Formats: sequence, C-alpha cells, structure tokens
Amino acid sequence: MSFVEQSKRRLTSTSAATADRGWQAQLDLWFENRDGKTVLSKQRHVGPLIVQRPFYPETDACHVYVVHPPGGVVAGDELLITAQVRPGAHALITTPAAGKFYRSGGPTARLIQEFTVQGGCLEWLPQENIYYPEALAEVGTRVQLSRNARFVGWEISCFGLTTRGEDFRAGELRQSLEFQVDGEFVLCERQRVNCDVIASRCGTAGNSAMGTLLAFPAGQPDLHAARAVELADVLLGCTLVDGTLVCRAIASRADRLRHAFVSVWSAIRPLLVGCDAVPPRVWAT
Repeated sequence: MSFVEQSKRRLTSTSAATADRGWQAQLDLWFENRDGKTVLSKQRHVGPLIVQRPFYPETDACHVYVVHPPGGVVAGDELLITAQVRPGAHALITTPAAGKFYRSGGPTARLIQEFTVQGGCLEWLPQENIYYPEALAEVGTRVQLSRNARFVGWEISCFGLTTRGEDFRAGELRQSLEFQVDGEFVLCERQRVNCDVIASRCGTAGNSAMGTLLAFPAGQPDLHAARAVELADVLLGCTLVDGTLVCRAIASRADRLRHAFVSVWSAIRPLLVGCDAVPPRVWAT
C-alpha cells in the first residue's frame, strides 16, 4: 500500500478531534462540463476545510479557492483534499494564502491531496506551504490522469521564517508524490527534509524554498518555453519524463520561487490548455 493510500485510510477512519489528535478535516470536490461550462457539481466537507463560491474570470474554466479557516495546521491535524474532474471539464484550484504548519510538541500534522482527472483539465496552483521551525509534517500528493487528460500543478515548500531570521534548525517534512497516467507511474517519490538536507549541497544548498511543477501532456515546445523563462535569484531545472514536464526549483525566498512557477505556467498554458494564463483574482489581494 502506498504512502498516500495509507494516509488516506488513516484520515478517513475518523472525523472527530480527540485528546491526542487535532482536527480531522476532509474536502471532496467534483467538476463536470454542463453545456460547455464547467461547474462544481458536488462538494462535501467535514471539519474546517471549505471552498468559496466558484469564480469564472475566463470563458469556461471554473476557479475555486480552498480555504482552511483556522489559518494554520497544528500538531495532530489531519487534512484530506480530493478533486475529480470529469471529461470536458476544466478546473483551476488555488488557495487564498500560504499554508502554515506550526511547530509541534510531538504529534505529526498531515496533509493528503488526491486528484483524479478523466478526460478533463485540472490546474492545481496552491500558494506555498510554510513550515515553522520545529514543525513535524507529512504531505502526500497523488495525481491520477487518463491519457487524454491535461494537468499542470505545483507544490512549493518554505522552511523556517526567513523574514524573522528563524531558520529551520529543528523539525522534519516527510513528502510523497505519486503521478500516474492510465494507472502507470510516471513519478513515485518520497523525501525527508530537515536541517541537514537544507544545509547540504546535495539538498537545497542553504536555500529555504524548494518546489516541483508538473505538466501533462508535454513535449519539446513546452520544455523550450519553460526553459526560456527569465528568472531572478531562482535555480530552475526542467526536463521531460515520459511526456510529462518536470520542473524543480530552489530559491532563498518562497515568493521568488512562486513567481518563477507562475511565469512557467504563463508560458506553457497556451500550449497545454489552448488559452492565455488568467491569474486567480485572489493572488492580487
């Protein structure tokens, strides 16, 4: 059983907060195409994890903002987010602010994300997760696509509070990524990030921000467009893996890394989706 599946079963085993566990929150979203327009056809939530109403800043794509009302994830909290995109539907999901994983006195905080796209298009563009010093966190992401689906998404992690001069000198992030097309793995990764990894030249070489961007289906034009993006203070590497564009980046600040990913997304979206990038309105607030 995979890391994501194990975590998902644990999260769905209970939805109540107990003395040794924090909030057990779950959000499930379904998107469908109805008469040429994507609608959020169904949603279900348990605990403090909700979405605002859908927005339509462009013709047919449905923009949705995932909101976590407590404003941060604390020790023992367990969050599960799932989204299913049906044929012909086009959803863009983001968050109104950075996620925050606070320092832990022992229990691990968990976030599991599972996305299934059958013949539709999903853009998963959350703002960065900030891991406070001494945070203990697990983040697992699974993306399951059909061969005729389209996907672009990223995950950005920021370790410590650089503006306050608080480095990530203690704590750990355990991260898992499973990316499948027609049931076959394109990527299956696990990593542990702590202060040693951040300091190591084989890790982030002292940079506090790291991220991965994936886009499918992709070819040489997408790769060239991504590599042509002009960057400032961001180290970005892009390659193709079995028809998937894989971009890895590290930077001293998360906002610079996020700006780089937004630039890559803006460059490849016309090729991938067939229309220019329309940034979610919440990014400007």
